[in-house]
Amino acid sequence: MGLKKLAVKLADYNERLESGKASKIKPAHVRKVLERLRKKSAELEAEIDSARSTDKRTRLERKLEVARAQEKRAEWLLKELG
Repeated sequence: MGLKKLAVKLADYNERLESGKASKIKPAHVRKVLERLRKKSAELEAEIDSARSTDKRTRLERKLEVARAQEKRAEWLLKELG
């Protein structure tokens, strides 16, 4: 999911928030998730370094790419929240 789609989702969220159908996202919650994502990325990097088979290394590298993309999204959301 690109940043354009995230912007649309954030706009939808803001509409739901204004109508009372959603609770407010707190920056502290986003920071907490961001810390977990960074920890997971570090763990995956360590696993990649110790992986012996090519298949396992490839699978872990894909997981790491997803984790890093999620980190970027969380950082973007944190910036948008103020």
